[in-house]
Amino acid sequence: MSILWMNLLLVFAFGWMARYFAVPSPSGPAMVSPNKLMAALAAFTLILVAGLRINIGDTFFYMHSYRETDFRWDYVVQQKDIGFNLFQMVLKNFSADPQTLIFATALITNALIVVVLYRYTRLFELGLYLYITSGAFLVSMNGIRQYLAAAIVFAASKYLFEGSMYKYMMVVLAASFFHQSALIMVPLYFIVRRKAWTGTTFGMLLVAIAIVFGYNEFSELLFSALKDTQYGEYSTFSEGGANVLRVLINAVPLVIAYLGREKLRETFAHADIVVNLSLLGFILMVISTQNWIFARMAIYFTLYQIILMTLVVKGFREKDQKLIYYAIVVLYLIFFFYESVITLGLDYQSNYLNWPF
Repeated sequence: MSILWMNLLLVFAFGWMARYFAVPSPSGPAMVSPNKLMAALAAFTLILVAGLRINIGDTFFYMHSYRETDFRWDYVVQQKDIGFNLFQMVLKNFSADPQTLIFATALITNALIVVVLYRYTRLFELGLYLYITSGAFLVSMNGIRQYLAAAIVFAASKYLFEGSMYKYMMVVLAASFFHQSALIMVPLYFIVRRKAWTGTTFGMLLVAIAIVFGYNEFSELLFSALKDTQYGEYSTFSEGGANVLRVLINAVPLVIAYLGREKLRETFAHADIVVNLSLLGFILMVISTQNWIFARMAIYFTLYQIILMTLVVKGFREKDQKLIYYAIVVLYLIFFFYESVITLGLDYQSNYLNWPF
């Protein structure tokens, strides 16, 4: 766990220096661009820690599969998520060491995420801090394939915000070759590009509540429809629901965004899209209290909740912004400690990174 704490400290420090040495920018919600060198060092730290691990979540199983599988063309084309298997086939031509797979996926995933946070967060260092303390960084080391797909989709945020439908769909399609769940973003493109806090917004919340109360009937219908797909196995998933505390944390930025919705729109032109995406993530987390597997789908939206959280800080009066900023830092640090140490009891392991040396 020492490495993870050191990672948090270094990434936050580099992120803060990146904003401190920022330069004017004609675009972006903050109208400044964080220092690129400091931002790159923050990304490098994340990549190094994630890429050199040998445990956490299903890392061991991915490493074992990479080591034991012969990625020939006939094998690759017969498997689900052909893009990820093709990716492994290419990597294995260079090295049979499974650390290669872990490092490569960590490199692509974290580089893409940091680039988008660099471009759209109002407070860059806070965005990086929340990426770690919200648990998103840890999840990226668990659901490797799906988070890689989510990072690819996240990288297409520019096309989503600008309404470049065909470009966005092409990226989503490419991501779906790594994990088919990325295709959920195809119909959602038309849903999230609307004004937030309309009747549709509250209708979606009511649907989520109805699903929670009628979960048995909903799950029976859903898993019946999925039984002949690669997700049919989830019908036997029985690890319980997501932590209610995580649901509450997902709700906080949305409540603040609603109260300051007009100022938020003035701060960031694409605020409505970010709010709608964050709301969908919250809805999935509400449903996941009945079955944790739905939290897997929320992966595609939690990164937008991070952007939203950095935006809502500026929605407060200037004299209150520092207090809100520090409150977020402290509360998310407590949550990170609770989830990582008390709940999960994480013990980061690596053949290359050890602390103390």
